[in-house]
Amino acid sequence: MSDEHFMRLALDEALKALETSDVPIGAVAVRDGVVIGRGYNRRECDQDPTAHAEMIAIRQAAAVVGHWRLEGVTLYCTLEPCAMCAGAMVLARLPRLVYATTDPKAGAGGSVMNILQHPQLNHKVEVASGLLADEAAHYIRAFFAQLRADGQRH
Repeated sequence: MSDEHFMRLALDEALKALETSDVPIGAVAVRDGVVIGRGYNRRECDQDPTAHAEMIAIRQAAAVVGHWRLEGVTLYCTLEPCAMCAGAMVLARLPRLVYATTDPKAGAGGSVMNILQHPQLNHKVEVASGLLADEAAHYIRAFFAQLRADGQRH
């Protein structure tokens, strides 16, 4: 199966976040062509600052693998990871990340900083970006536009 197939699954996860008034960000972890972890943002519904889509997918993948090292796993995310999520990817020895759209305010995969390939860290994550970026960005922009229209803050 292709990177696009798995990114579409991550986009499906992102849409689930809308049901709980969370920012529509999704992730899937894949090993040997099989999804072994999936997540969507749950910060609002869980009232948990660590309940990012990537963190949920990473935790599930580690449980399936039975180890904290996520060797052979590719993580597909609809948004460039933040510092927390990028740090977790490095610590999990994630070999590869594919993300859709950049995060110019908090991206830690090259936009604001690059934790994923920092020269002083003991592991570097291979990164591919831009796959289905327009679609992923559209969901996020529409979410925040609706919040503004409703007079809410997030």
